[in-house]
Amino acid sequence: MLDNILKLSCDLRLNGILDVVEQRISQAYEQKLSYEELLTILLQDQYEYQQNNALSRRIKTAKFEEYKSFDDYQTKNYSMEANSVINTLKTGKFLKDKNHVIIMGPVGTGKTHLAQALGLLACQKGKKVCFVRANDLTNKLYQAKADDSWLKVFNYYSKFDVLILDDFGLKSLSAEQSTDLYDLIASIHIKSSLVITTNRNTKGMLEVFHDPIMANAAMDRIISKSYKITLEGESYRKKLIPKVDKSLN
Repeated sequence: MLDNILKLSCDLRLNGILDVVEQRISQAYEQKLSYEELLTILLQDQYEYQQNNALSRRIKTAKFEEYKSFDDYQTKNYSMEANSVINTLKTGKFLKDKNHVIIMGPVGTGKTHLAQALGLLACQKGKKVCFVRANDLTNKLYQAKADDSWLKVFNYYSKFDVLILDDFGLKSLSAEQSTDLYDLIASIHIKSSLVITTNRNTKGMLEVFHDPIMANAAMDRIISKSYKITLEGESYRKKLIPKVDKSLN
């Protein structure tokens, strides 16, 4: 009988059951579980297996630079206001409401970590996420015009529930890049959430665009429905600099 269960589980690709069925049958004998209880446990095993696999796929598709979560995110040096916004974001309400998040602050203050932690949270809640550096995104759209794949690239970035644009504003945009980014923002700002990290303030973000009218049109769509957070403090990266053991000199 067990061999038949194993074969059927394999044929039906019920790997979540296949991996634990022997253990669960032994558990059922020991605990005198009913058939209904055993079946429920096995179906729960399969469900959790599928959920974990789906989460792994979403995380892989997101293409995070690093696996970052809130578990190792230190906020004690941030202001009370910043902590208040972070705690609100951790509830995931911004995903349900399709709000945007603008994370501002100097280099090394944890902006990218926070953005990726929010991205991971979105993955855990079943959302499709993409992490991309803003310059890489605009360059890919620009280069796609050379081989007529612009629409394909545009549609790719438009399909996500959460699009994370990291390091927005490091470089000023050309006229074509400004248009591409405006079109993308206009396409997704209602149906998706944008998470933007930047060294600029909101006024400085306007200066990135080639055309001020287009800048205002693009940023108004984002700022009007966004959580804004400013991270300040000493750069985390300074803490990573190897210390020299002076006793060896």
